[in-house]
Amino acid sequence: MSEPVWTIRALLAWTTDFLAKKGTPPATARLESQLLLAHVLRCSKVDLLVRFEEVPADPQRAAFRELIKRRVDGLPVAYLVGSREFYLLEFEVSPAVLVPRPETETLVAEALKLLKPLAAPMVLDLCAGSGCIGISVAHQKTDARVTLADVSPDALDVARKNAKKHGLEPRLQFRQGDLFAALPGGSLFDAILCNPPYIAPGELATLAPDVREHEPRLALDGGPDGLAFYRRLATDAGKHLNPGGVLLLEIGSTQDNAVRSIFAERPEFEVKKTLKDHAGLPRVVSLRKA
Repeated sequence: MSEPVWTIRALLAWTTDFLAKKGTPPATARLESQLLLAHVLRCSKVDLLVRFEEVPADPQRAAFRELIKRRVDGLPVAYLVGSREFYLLEFEVSPAVLVPRPETETLVAEALKLLKPLAAPMVLDLCAGSGCIGISVAHQKTDARVTLADVSPDALDVARKNAKKHGLEPRLQFRQGDLFAALPGGSLFDAILCNPPYIAPGELATLAPDVREHEPRLALDGGPDGLAFYRRLATDAGKHLNPGGVLLLEIGSTQDNAVRSIFAERPEFEVKKTLKDHAGLPRVVSLRKA
């Protein structure tokens, strides 16, 4: 029997089937196969379709096989290719930061809606990680002045790379420290945007293995009940918001009532609506400083 001809079409078909047999949903398996092969061939996913009958060279196929092996071992695709698309931009990622997720785009969209009528608003992206929230806002709201803060120096290094990649570095500030301790005294903002750690220890085991075993625990662990950071934010965020300023918080899909209750006890905040993500799950709690 003759050896199969490993065209791009054949490689994608075999790999999609292989990943599906390993438990990856078929649509996800197809997408991951495309992302990994496009990375190896240094082309876009669209280019793969045009080049279906092309036969990659042996070193390229070997590199592709190695990526597939590492994916089956649990490493997230975004870490393997070093990037993830988010809100019209491509962000570099590494194991120092969470992989940007579509759910978080809900927060960015609401922030841009609320910031639209403001001239040169001051914006804080707290727990910034890769910078996907703050950089996306700065990219779309071109007069916004955005500060990105994170406790992790390694995460801020990734955020700086992303700011430079998109030509936004001159308009952004970067601050390292634990929540508001990262900021100079007296810092005030028109909007504070935050995707804090919100996973309770007991929930870690329920996360997908690629998240649980490879994404930074520092960015996941929300304390004994997953709400520790929301309590700290409720105590301190009002001191850093201008009157009428907004606080947008990403939450776990089961935390809506708990987070709203925490802020309902703070007289400086008006608890506004909770926005749902693309899957229809509660995802962003909106608050306003009275």
